Amino acid sequence: MEIQKRKLGKTGVDVTLIGLGGEGVLRTFGNDDEAYALINRALDLGINYFESARAYSGSESYYGKALRERRKEIFLTSKSHARDRKGALEHLQETLKNMKTDHLDLWQVHDVRTDDDVKEIFGPKGAIEAFAEAKQNGLTRFIGVTGHHDPEILKKCISLFDFDTVLLPVNPAEPHYKSFLDEVIPFARQKSMGIIGMKVYFRGFAARIPWFQSMEPFLQFALSQSVSTVVIGCDSVRQLEENVEFALKFSPMPNAEMRDLIEKVKPFSRQLMYYKP
Repeated sequence: MEIQKRKLGKTGVDVTLIGLGGEGVLRTFGNDDEAYALINRALDLGINYFESARAYSGSESYYGKALRERRKEIFLTSKSHARDRKGALEHLQETLKNMKTDHLDLWQVHDVRTDDDVKEIFGPKGAIEAFAEAKQNGLTRFIGVTGHHDPEILKKCISLFDFDTVLLPVNPAEPHYKSFLDEVIPFARQKSMGIIGMKVYFRGFAARIPWFQSMEPFLQFALSQSVSTVVIGCDSVRQLEENVEFALKFSPMPNAEMRDLIEKVKPFSRQLMYYKP
């Protein structure tokens, strides 16, 4: 049985419902064996979307050591948090070197939070110049943007540049506090962007909710939204395998169940959105 795939918006690429994120054990240093096992197990299970970031500790290097000849099997992504052209281009060279590849499939402007970020990224000699140049030169196939603090800021970015994808939080706490689901996803869909979900498990805080029994409802909720894929950071191979099991069983969550889950997390919504373990 294979994991379902969806079109990543106007990229035209088919990606698995879940992708391996650069968090969890991959956002560490010195865990080469665990990272190698995790990345290759994800490949063996059929996952084809793999994500990292320049800011994620040793994550990019783990990918470079693990992928090798399997690079061609996947859709490989990373991110730069630099706000200026020079810094972003330097990040890209580090990323390509660490990942041992000559190009990314998707390079993303990372974690845009404020109006000042927007002004710098899209202003003279801003980072967006580096992203456009990288695509023109074949160093990345597609360009994306990410954010998880303010939906209005993310909408501004999407208005200012023809991004291929957007990465944003997708979980049942969203409707209660600065909702990316209501404010950004419809806007991105109008532009035929690939929509990538993150923070599905609220950075692990879901396990602290009193009525918590399983992560599965949160993943089912996320996959029932208008997303192409969701990225999951994993601490172990077993955690990865559990998420794949959930994905294999996916069927759209009924509206009544989604409303019930949204109401259940309401008392924790602000904590859920900003909790850091």
